[in-house]
Amino acid sequence: MAHETVTAAQTEIESSSPSPRQKKPSYVTVVIIAILLVAGAAIAFFIRLGERRALAKETEVLAVPSVIVIQPKPETSQQDLILPSTLQAYTESPIYARTNGYLARWRKDMGSRVQKGELLADIETPEIDQELMQARAARTQAEAQLSLAKSSAERWETLRKMDAVAQQETDERSSGYTQGQAALASATANVRRLEQLESFKHVYAPFAGIITKRNTDIGALINAGNSGTNQELFVVAQIDPIRVYVDVPENYAPSIHPGLKASIELPAFPGQHFSGNIVRTSDSIDLATRTLRTEIDVPNREGRLFPGSYAQVHFGVNVAAVRMLVPVNALLFRAEGPRAAVVGADGKVHLKPVIIGRDYGTDVEILGGLEPSESIVLNPSDSLEEGQTVHVTKEGDHS
Repeated sequence: MAHETVTAAQTEIESSSPSPRQKKPSYVTVVIIAILLVAGAAIAFFIRLGERRALAKETEVLAVPSVIVIQPKPETSQQDLILPSTLQAYTESPIYARTNGYLARWRKDMGSRVQKGELLADIETPEIDQELMQARAARTQAEAQLSLAKSSAERWETLRKMDAVAQQETDERSSGYTQGQAALASATANVRRLEQLESFKHVYAPFAGIITKRNTDIGALINAGNSGTNQELFVVAQIDPIRVYVDVPENYAPSIHPGLKASIELPAFPGQHFSGNIVRTSDSIDLATRTLRTEIDVPNREGRLFPGSYAQVHFGVNVAAVRMLVPVNALLFRAEGPRAAVVGADGKVHLKPVIIGRDYGTDVEILGGLEPSESIVLNPSDSLEEGQTVHVTKEGDHS
Protein backbone atom coordinates (compact mmCIF):
# COMPACT_ATOMS: atom_id res chain seq x y z
CA MET A 1 0.00 0.00 0.00
CA ALA A 2 2.78 2.32 0.90
CA HIS A 3 4.71 1.40 -2.22
CA GLU A 4 1.73 2.24 -4.39
CA THR A 5 1.42 5.62 -2.70
CA VAL A 6 5.09 6.49 -3.40
CA THR A 7 4.80 5.39 -6.99
CA ALA A 8 1.71 7.56 -7.53
CA ALA A 9 3.46 10.57 -6.04
CA GLN A 10 6.46 10.14 -8.31
CA THR A 11 4.18 9.84 -11.28
CA GLU A 12 2.39 13.12 -10.36
CA ILE A 13 5.71 14.93 -9.94
CA GLU A 14 6.99 13.76 -13.28
CA SER A 15 3.76 14.79 -14.97
CA SER A 16 3.93 18.32 -13.49
CA SER A 17 7.59 18.91 -14.47
CA PRO A 18 8.09 20.55 -17.92
CA SER A 19 9.58 18.56 -20.67
CA PRO A 20 12.78 19.61 -22.41
CA ARG A 21 10.80 20.56 -25.64
CA GLN A 22 8.53 22.89 -23.63
CA LYS A 23 11.44 24.88 -22.11
CA LYS A 24 12.86 26.19 -25.48
CA PRO A 25 10.73 28.09 -28.09
CA SER A 26 10.79 26.74 -31.59
CA TYR A 27 13.00 28.33 -34.38
CA VAL A 28 9.98 29.08 -36.53
CA THR A 29 8.39 31.15 -33.79
CA VAL A 30 11.52 33.29 -33.41
CA VAL A 31 11.73 33.89 -37.15
CA ILE A 32 8.06 34.90 -37.33
CA ILE A 33 8.46 37.33 -34.44
CA ALA A 34 11.56 38.86 -36.04
CA ILE A 35 9.77 39.27 -39.37
CA LEU A 36 6.84 40.95 -37.65
CA LEU A 37 9.16 43.38 -35.84
CA VAL A 38 11.02 44.26 -39.03
CA ALA A 39 7.75 44.69 -40.91
CA GLY A 40 6.39 46.97 -38.16
CA ALA A 41 9.52 49.09 -38.19
CA ALA A 42 9.41 49.36 -42.00
CA ILE A 43 5.76 50.34 -41.95
CA ALA A 44 6.43 53.02 -39.30
CA PHE A 45 9.42 54.31 -41.32
CA PHE A 46 7.41 54.60 -44.53
CA ILE A 47 4.52 56.25 -42.71
CA ARG A 48 6.85 58.85 -41.25
CA LEU A 49 8.56 59.36 -44.61
CA GLY A 50 5.18 59.92 -46.27
CA GLU A 51 4.17 62.39 -43.61
CA ARG A 52 7.42 64.31 -44.08
CA ARG A 53 6.95 64.43 -47.85
CA ALA A 54 3.35 65.59 -47.45
CA LEU A 55 4.45 68.28 -44.98
CA ALA A 56 7.23 69.45 -47.31
CA LYS A 57 4.84 69.54 -50.25
CA GLU A 58 2.25 71.47 -48.23
CA THR A 59 4.92 73.91 -47.04
CA GLU A 60 6.09 74.41 -50.62
CA VAL A 61 2.52 75.05 -51.75
CA LEU A 62 1.91 77.53 -48.95
CA ALA A 63 5.16 79.33 -49.76
CA VAL A 64 3.79 80.26 -53.20
CA PRO A 65 1.50 83.32 -52.75
CA SER A 66 -1.97 83.35 -54.20
CA VAL A 67 -2.99 86.41 -56.17
CA ILE A 68 -6.18 87.72 -57.72
CA VAL A 69 -5.82 88.88 -61.30
CA ILE A 70 -7.94 91.12 -63.49
CA GLN A 71 -7.75 92.33 -67.06
CA PRO A 72 -7.58 96.01 -68.04
CA LYS A 73 -10.80 97.49 -69.36
CA PRO A 74 -10.71 99.44 -72.62
CA GLU A 75 -11.73 103.08 -72.13
CA THR A 76 -14.67 104.36 -74.09
CA SER A 77 -13.65 106.40 -77.11
CA GLN A 78 -14.21 110.16 -77.12
CA GLN A 79 -13.74 113.00 -79.57
CA ASP A 80 -12.02 115.42 -77.21
CA LEU A 81 -9.48 115.45 -74.41
CA ILE A 82 -10.85 116.15 -70.92
CA LEU A 83 -8.48 116.99 -68.07
CA PRO A 84 -9.02 118.24 -64.49
CA SER A 85 -7.80 121.67 -63.43
CA THR A 86 -8.20 124.49 -60.92
CA LEU A 87 -9.03 128.11 -61.74
CA GLN A 88 -6.55 130.81 -60.70
CA ALA A 89 -6.68 134.59 -60.66
CA TYR A 90 -4.93 136.27 -63.57
CA THR A 91 -2.99 138.38 -61.10
CA GLU A 92 -3.07 138.03 -57.33
CA SER A 93 -1.03 140.11 -54.92
CA PRO A 94 -0.86 140.37 -51.12
CA ILE A 95 -0.77 143.98 -49.90
CA TYR A 96 1.69 144.66 -47.05
CA ALA A 97 2.35 147.84 -45.11
CA ARG A 98 5.53 149.78 -45.91
CA THR A 99 5.55 151.72 -42.64
CA ASN A 100 4.92 151.10 -38.94
CA GLY A 101 1.89 152.37 -37.09
CA TYR A 102 -1.73 151.62 -36.22
CA LEU A 103 -4.60 151.07 -38.61
CA ALA A 104 -6.78 154.16 -38.51
CA ARG A 105 -9.48 152.90 -40.90
CA TRP A 106 -10.01 150.48 -43.76
CA ARG A 107 -12.04 151.67 -46.70
CA LYS A 108 -12.50 148.46 -48.68
CA ASP A 109 -13.65 145.11 -47.39
CA MET A 110 -13.57 141.55 -48.69
CA GLY A 111 -15.49 141.26 -51.95
CA SER A 112 -15.11 144.94 -52.86
CA ARG A 113 -14.17 145.75 -56.44
CA VAL A 114 -11.42 148.34 -56.68
CA GLN A 115 -9.68 150.32 -59.39
CA LYS A 116 -5.96 150.87 -59.74
CA GLY A 117 -4.77 153.54 -57.28
CA GLU A 118 -7.94 153.41 -55.15
CA LEU A 119 -7.43 153.98 -51.41
CA LEU A 120 -7.75 150.81 -49.34
CA ALA A 121 -6.73 151.85 -45.80
CA ASP A 122 -5.15 154.61 -43.67
CA ILE A 123 -2.40 154.00 -41.10
CA GLU A 124 -1.53 156.31 -38.23
CA THR A 125 2.25 156.81 -37.99
CA PRO A 126 2.99 159.06 -34.95
CA GLU A 127 6.68 158.09 -34.79
CA ILE A 128 7.23 158.83 -38.48
CA ASP A 129 5.36 162.12 -38.15
CA GLN A 130 7.63 163.24 -35.30
CA GLU A 131 10.76 162.15 -37.16
CA LEU A 132 9.59 164.09 -40.21
CA MET A 133 9.03 167.25 -38.15
CA GLN A 134 12.50 166.88 -36.64
CA ALA A 135 14.05 166.31 -40.06
CA ARG A 136 12.37 169.39 -41.48
CA ALA A 137 13.65 171.46 -38.56
CA ALA A 138 17.14 170.09 -39.15
CA ARG A 139 16.88 171.06 -42.80
CA THR A 140 15.81 174.59 -41.85
CA GLN A 141 18.79 174.80 -39.53
CA ALA A 142 21.08 173.57 -42.30
CA GLU A 143 19.66 176.19 -44.64
CA ALA A 144 20.37 178.96 -42.09
CA GLN A 145 23.91 177.70 -41.55
CA LEU A 146 24.46 177.48 -45.28
CA SER A 147 23.27 181.07 -45.74
CA LEU A 148 25.68 182.25 -43.06
CA ALA A 149 28.53 180.20 -44.51
CA LYS A 150 27.82 181.61 -47.98
CA SER A 151 27.86 185.26 -46.88
CA SER A 152 30.99 184.63 -44.81
CA ALA A 153 32.76 182.98 -47.74
CA GLU A 154 31.81 185.84 -50.08
CA ARG A 155 32.99 188.42 -47.57
CA TRP A 156 36.33 186.72 -47.10
CA GLU A 157 36.72 186.42 -50.86
CA THR A 158 36.32 190.21 -51.11
CA LEU A 159 38.81 190.79 -48.30
CA ARG A 160 41.23 188.45 -49.95
CA LYS A 161 41.13 190.49 -53.15
CA MET A 162 42.06 193.48 -51.02
CA ASP A 163 44.83 191.37 -49.50
CA ALA A 164 43.32 192.05 -46.09
CA VAL A 165 43.19 188.39 -44.99
CA ALA A 166 45.30 185.33 -45.50
CA GLN A 167 44.54 182.81 -48.23
CA GLN A 168 44.21 180.02 -45.67
CA GLU A 169 41.46 181.85 -43.83
CA THR A 170 39.66 182.45 -47.13
CA ASP A 171 39.92 178.73 -47.97
CA GLU A 172 38.51 177.80 -44.58
CA ARG A 173 35.45 180.00 -45.18
CA SER A 174 34.98 178.47 -48.64
CA SER A 175 35.25 174.97 -47.17
CA GLY A 176 32.64 175.87 -44.52
CA TYR A 177 30.31 176.94 -47.30
CA THR A 178 30.86 173.65 -49.15
CA GLN A 179 30.21 171.67 -45.97
CA GLY A 180 27.04 173.66 -45.43
CA GLN A 181 25.83 172.68 -48.91
CA ALA A 182 26.51 168.99 -48.17
CA ALA A 183 24.73 169.24 -44.79
CA LEU A 184 21.70 170.82 -46.47
CA ALA A 185 21.64 168.11 -49.12
CA SER A 186 21.78 165.42 -46.42
CA ALA A 187 19.00 167.04 -44.42
CA THR A 188 16.89 167.38 -47.57
CA ALA A 189 17.41 163.68 -48.44
CA ASN A 190 16.39 162.67 -44.92
CA VAL A 191 13.22 164.77 -45.22
CA ARG A 192 12.37 163.16 -48.54
CA ARG A 193 12.94 159.68 -47.08
CA LEU A 194 10.59 160.35 -44.19
CA GLU A 195 8.04 161.98 -46.49
CA GLN A 196 8.14 158.82 -48.59
CA LEU A 197 7.61 156.69 -45.49
CA GLU A 198 4.77 158.90 -44.38
CA SER A 199 3.15 158.56 -47.79
CA PHE A 200 2.94 154.81 -47.12
CA LYS A 201 0.39 155.53 -44.41
CA HIS A 202 -2.12 155.44 -47.27
CA VAL A 203 -2.50 151.98 -48.81
CA TYR A 204 -3.58 151.94 -52.47
CA ALA A 205 -4.66 149.18 -54.84
CA PRO A 206 -1.82 148.27 -57.23
CA PHE A 207 -4.23 147.20 -60.00
CA ALA A 208 -7.93 146.85 -60.70
CA GLY A 209 -9.49 143.75 -59.19
CA ILE A 210 -11.40 142.39 -56.25
CA ILE A 211 -10.49 142.20 -52.56
CA THR A 212 -10.38 138.50 -51.69
CA LYS A 213 -9.03 138.90 -48.13
CA ARG A 214 -8.90 141.55 -45.41
CA ASN A 215 -6.66 140.48 -42.53
CA THR A 216 -6.65 143.57 -40.33
CA ASP A 217 -8.98 145.81 -38.36
CA ILE A 218 -9.07 149.29 -36.83
CA GLY A 219 -6.49 149.76 -34.09
CA ALA A 220 -4.34 146.82 -35.15
CA LEU A 221 -0.58 147.25 -34.85
CA ILE A 222 0.98 147.44 -38.30
CA ASN A 223 4.57 146.44 -38.97
CA ALA A 224 6.33 147.22 -42.21
CA GLY A 225 7.34 144.44 -44.56
CA ASN A 226 6.42 140.78 -44.81
CA SER A 227 8.98 139.20 -42.48
CA GLY A 228 8.41 137.54 -39.13
CA THR A 229 4.84 137.46 -37.88
CA ASN A 230 3.70 140.22 -40.22
CA GLN A 231 0.82 139.34 -42.48
CA GLU A 232 -0.73 140.98 -45.47
CA LEU A 233 -3.38 143.63 -44.93
CA PHE A 234 -5.33 142.75 -48.06
CA VAL A 235 -5.18 140.34 -50.99
CA VAL A 236 -6.20 141.80 -54.35
CA ALA A 237 -6.96 139.52 -57.31
CA GLN A 238 -7.64 140.29 -60.94
CA ILE A 239 -10.14 137.72 -62.21
CA ASP A 240 -10.88 138.99 -65.72
CA PRO A 241 -9.64 137.07 -67.55
CA ILE A 242 -9.12 134.07 -65.33
CA ARG A 243 -6.22 131.68 -65.72
CA VAL A 244 -6.60 127.93 -66.06
CA TYR A 245 -3.50 125.78 -65.68
CA VAL A 246 -3.72 122.16 -66.81
CA ASP A 247 -1.14 119.38 -67.09
CA VAL A 248 -1.48 117.60 -70.43
CA PRO A 249 -0.12 114.01 -70.63
CA GLU A 250 2.92 113.58 -72.82
CA ASN A 251 1.00 111.49 -75.41
CA TYR A 252 -1.25 114.45 -76.21
CA ALA A 253 1.42 117.16 -76.01
CA PRO A 254 2.03 117.36 -79.81
CA SER A 255 -1.61 118.40 -80.32
CA ILE A 256 -1.42 121.28 -77.81
CA HIS A 257 -0.29 124.69 -79.05
CA PRO A 258 -1.06 128.39 -78.39
CA GLY A 259 -4.25 129.55 -80.05
CA LEU A 260 -6.03 126.19 -79.70
CA LYS A 261 -9.57 126.65 -78.44
CA ALA A 262 -10.62 125.07 -75.19
CA SER A 263 -13.64 125.19 -72.91
CA ILE A 264 -14.10 124.61 -69.21
CA GLU A 265 -16.97 123.04 -67.34
CA LEU A 266 -17.66 123.60 -63.64
CA PRO A 267 -19.84 121.60 -61.22
CA ALA A 268 -21.47 124.88 -60.17
CA PHE A 269 -22.72 125.41 -63.75
CA PRO A 270 -23.76 121.97 -65.04
CA GLY A 271 -24.19 121.83 -68.78
CA GLN A 272 -22.52 125.22 -69.35
CA HIS A 273 -19.19 125.66 -71.10
CA PHE A 274 -16.94 128.72 -70.85
CA SER A 275 -14.72 129.22 -73.88
CA GLY A 276 -11.08 130.24 -73.85
CA ASN A 277 -7.82 129.86 -75.74
CA ILE A 278 -4.44 128.38 -74.99
CA VAL A 279 -2.09 131.35 -74.55
CA ARG A 280 1.16 129.54 -73.70
CA THR A 281 2.73 126.24 -72.76
CA SER A 282 5.90 125.40 -70.89
CA ASP A 283 7.39 123.82 -74.05
CA SER A 284 8.88 121.23 -71.73
CA ILE A 285 7.76 117.87 -70.35
CA ASP A 286 7.89 117.63 -66.57
CA LEU A 287 10.16 114.70 -65.67
CA ALA A 288 8.22 113.82 -62.52
CA THR A 289 4.70 113.77 -64.01
CA ARG A 290 5.45 113.41 -67.75
CA THR A 291 3.04 116.23 -68.52
CA LEU A 292 3.05 119.53 -70.41
CA ARG A 293 2.09 122.60 -68.37
CA THR A 294 -0.51 124.58 -70.32
CA GLU A 295 -2.20 127.92 -69.60
CA ILE A 296 -5.66 128.89 -70.84
CA ASP A 297 -7.20 132.35 -70.47
CA VAL A 298 -10.99 132.49 -70.12
CA PRO A 299 -12.91 135.80 -70.25
CA ASN A 300 -14.73 136.52 -66.97
CA ARG A 301 -16.31 139.94 -67.40
CA GLU A 302 -19.32 139.09 -65.24
CA GLY A 303 -17.16 137.56 -62.51
CA ARG A 304 -19.02 134.25 -62.48
CA LEU A 305 -15.82 132.22 -62.31
CA PHE A 306 -14.05 132.18 -58.96
CA PRO A 307 -10.36 131.45 -58.37
CA GLY A 308 -9.81 128.08 -56.70
CA SER A 309 -12.81 126.43 -58.36
CA TYR A 310 -12.44 122.90 -59.72
CA ALA A 311 -13.01 122.59 -63.45
CA GLN A 312 -12.75 120.13 -66.30
CA VAL A 313 -10.97 121.39 -69.39
CA HIS A 314 -12.14 120.19 -72.82
CA PHE A 315 -9.66 120.35 -75.68
CA GLY A 316 -10.88 120.09 -79.24
CA VAL A 317 -8.34 117.46 -80.29
CA ASN A 318 -9.02 114.05 -81.73
CA VAL A 319 -7.99 111.35 -79.25
CA ALA A 320 -6.88 108.30 -81.22
CA ALA A 321 -4.61 106.62 -78.68
CA VAL A 322 -5.50 103.18 -77.28
CA ARG A 323 -6.34 103.73 -73.65
CA MET A 324 -7.19 101.30 -70.87
CA LEU A 325 -8.53 101.62 -67.35
CA VAL A 326 -7.17 99.74 -64.33
CA PRO A 327 -7.92 100.15 -60.62
CA VAL A 328 -5.42 102.34 -58.85
CA ASN A 329 -4.78 99.50 -56.36
CA ALA A 330 -3.48 97.33 -59.22
CA LEU A 331 -0.32 99.41 -59.60
CA LEU A 332 2.98 99.45 -57.77
CA PHE A 333 4.53 102.90 -57.27
CA ARG A 334 8.28 102.46 -56.87
CA ALA A 335 11.33 104.66 -57.17
CA GLU A 336 11.90 103.62 -60.78
CA GLY A 337 8.31 104.56 -61.69
CA PRO A 338 4.83 102.99 -61.77
CA ARG A 339 4.70 99.26 -62.43
CA ALA A 340 1.97 96.70 -63.13
CA ALA A 341 2.46 93.10 -61.91
CA VAL A 342 1.49 90.93 -64.89
CA VAL A 343 1.18 87.13 -64.54
CA GLY A 344 2.47 85.27 -67.59
CA ALA A 345 1.45 81.86 -68.97
CA ASP A 346 4.24 80.27 -66.91
CA GLY A 347 2.60 81.44 -63.68
CA LYS A 348 5.39 83.90 -62.94
CA VAL A 349 5.14 87.61 -62.19
CA HIS A 350 6.59 90.19 -64.57
CA LEU A 351 6.78 93.83 -63.44
CA LYS A 352 6.01 95.99 -66.46
CA PRO A 353 6.48 99.79 -66.55
CA VAL A 354 3.31 101.66 -67.49
CA ILE A 355 2.48 105.21 -68.58
CA ILE A 356 -0.29 106.78 -66.50
CA GLY A 357 -2.71 109.24 -68.05
CA ARG A 358 -5.67 110.73 -66.24
CA ASP A 359 -6.62 109.90 -62.66
CA TYR A 360 -10.31 109.17 -62.14
CA GLY A 361 -10.04 108.47 -58.42
CA THR A 362 -10.52 104.70 -58.08
CA ASP A 363 -9.33 104.05 -61.65
CA VAL A 364 -6.43 105.42 -63.65
CA GLU A 365 -5.90 105.68 -67.37
CA ILE A 366 -3.04 103.61 -68.83
CA LEU A 367 -1.59 105.07 -72.02
CA GLY A 368 1.07 102.45 -72.63
CA GLY A 369 2.82 99.39 -71.25
CA LEU A 370 -0.13 96.97 -71.08
CA GLU A 371 -2.06 94.76 -73.46
CA PRO A 372 -5.85 94.22 -73.09
CA SER A 373 -5.36 90.43 -72.80
CA GLU A 374 -2.83 90.55 -69.96
CA SER A 375 -3.66 89.47 -66.41
CA ILE A 376 -2.81 92.09 -63.79
CA VAL A 377 -2.39 91.34 -60.09
CA LEU A 378 -4.94 93.14 -57.95
CA ASN A 379 -3.58 94.58 -54.67
CA PRO A 380 0.00 93.44 -55.35
CA SER A 381 2.28 93.14 -52.34
CA ASP A 382 5.24 95.47 -52.07
CA SER A 383 7.45 92.40 -51.68
CA LEU A 384 6.42 91.02 -55.07
CA GLU A 385 9.48 90.44 -57.24
CA GLU A 386 10.22 89.89 -60.90
CA GLY A 387 9.97 86.20 -61.86
CA GLN A 388 8.22 85.13 -58.65
CA THR A 389 5.86 82.14 -59.00
CA VAL A 390 2.27 82.70 -57.86
CA HIS A 391 -1.06 80.86 -57.71
CA VAL A 392 -3.61 82.68 -59.87
CA THR A 393 -7.23 83.28 -58.90
CA LYS A 394 -9.57 85.17 -61.17
CA GLU A 395 -11.50 88.06 -59.68
CA GLY A 396 -14.79 86.70 -58.38
CA ASP A 397 -13.54 83.10 -57.96
CA HIS A 398 -12.40 83.76 -54.39
CA SER A 399 -15.82 84.82 -53.12
